[in-house]
Amino acid sequence: MNAVKIAYKPVGFALGALGGMVAGMVFRKAWQALGHEEDAPDATDEHRGWGEVLLAATLQGAVFAGVKAAIDRAGAAATRRMTGTWPG
Repeated sequence: MNAVKIAYKPVGFALGALGGMVAGMVFRKAWQALGHEEDAPDATDEHRGWGEVLLAATLQGAVFAGVKAAIDRAGAAATRRMTGTWPG
């Protein structure tokens, strides 16, 4: 493992934490806009239907995956600009 990959590990962890926070905010805003509710349903909420629960879970997964990919890609690209080496 080269030095850039080793040095990038803590940066990657920090970016992952930041991505999780950003994705959570994006999902909450999206759910409020779509569902007109403050909180998305939990899978065990007996007062919510299957469709609503599965829609919320699918949207949440898509948002988290998209934000994570964007932040990971931006971090790797910034590392290449600074070091000349792709960290992956």
